[in-house]
Amino acid sequence: MIEKKDIALEKAVLIGIITQDQDEETSKEYLDELEFLTYTAGGEVVKRFTQKMTVPNPKTFIGTGKMAEVNEFVQENEIGTVIFDDELSPAQERNISKILNCKILDRTNLILDIFAQRAQTSYARTQVELAQCEYLLPRLKGMWTHLERQKGGIGMRGPGETEIETDRRIVRDKIALLKSKIKTIDKQMAVQRGNRGKLVRVALVGYTNVGKSTLMNVISKSEVFAENKLFATLDTTVRKVVIGNLPFLVSDTVGFIRKLPTQLVESFKSTLDEVREADLLLHVVDISHSNFEEHIDSVNQILDEIDSKDKPTIMVFNKIDAYEAVPFDEEDLIIERTKANYTIEEWQKTWMAKLGDNVLFISAINKENMEEFRKRVYKEVREIHITRFPYNNFLYPDIDEDSNITI
Repeated sequence: MIEKKDIALEKAVLIGIITQDQDEETSKEYLDELEFLTYTAGGEVVKRFTQKMTVPNPKTFIGTGKMAEVNEFVQENEIGTVIFDDELSPAQERNISKILNCKILDRTNLILDIFAQRAQTSYARTQVELAQCEYLLPRLKGMWTHLERQKGGIGMRGPGETEIETDRRIVRDKIALLKSKIKTIDKQMAVQRGNRGKLVRVALVGYTNVGKSTLMNVISKSEVFAENKLFATLDTTVRKVVIGNLPFLVSDTVGFIRKLPTQLVESFKSTLDEVREADLLLHVVDISHSNFEEHIDSVNQILDEIDSKDKPTIMVFNKIDAYEAVPFDEEDLIIERTKANYTIEEWQKTWMAKLGDNVLFISAINKENMEEFRKRVYKEVREIHITRFPYNNFLYPDIDEDSNITI
């Protein structure tokens, strides 16, 4: 029997900045998320560095003094990777690499790496490879300077082509090939979506790691891969679900994240077609996360980018089993009561009250309040269905509070 050995995690340090647009608390939240991304990618965060700046240094992102401090720590602790919370320009990346003499990544590069690890199907791998190539193109370095010479021979007496130009041409050709491949697969997927008929389509959307795949498994009784890591799901999964006797399709889509690389939004557009073509969105939110409101804004921003923000939407606040309000002593005059002290009942009385009955509170993993969830989804899907098929609406009766429906 082969003995399993623990995989050695790659030691990394994180670097973020505090600006007028990103205060100290927000910077900490972003670095918390960056640490989770690093863990998901197979790294271990040893230390974080932050610096207050008006704007990032155009040459090295952070100041020279802070860079010297980082360099000293990297050399003394044999750090292999330094990860920046914002996207670096090609020039910044080159300058920092010369100073630190180790692997330099930014948030975009890290997310692309995780996507490359998670991609299972040929389609997902093609999408990720396209995003990687588009990210790589402006960052190619002229490493083979000894080849920078004119090509000889008949018909080759032109200005020649340096190795860096050859590399760029190869990458551009690769991008064109990948785009052509994706275009072909897009057509095939469009045909597949067309073959599903006129069944009502429901799409699960939300921030990464909010429990979409777990909810998908509960409502469709399937085994979609779910894990407590970021971007566990890349490939869209579509399942037929029947509540009561009403059939419809549910799709589980890739999770969103703050500062999502534009290359990924572009290359995954066809995957997001499942969202664009959905009749109803179930916006899943991890209410136990301290920044769930910001997560909602991030998801809405991406939905707006793909022209899906105005679709009928039910807000599904998941993980109520993990939600804990911070206790508050009303007699303590020093500490001010904040949103961290809200109970779920108090949250329901805030801006959530304006959403009416388009709000649900559940625990997918513990199957709490799933009966209420089924009734609400049934009601919404039924309304869409009878609009589409008015002649057979008698097949799907309306339900009241006391009705029991099965899935």
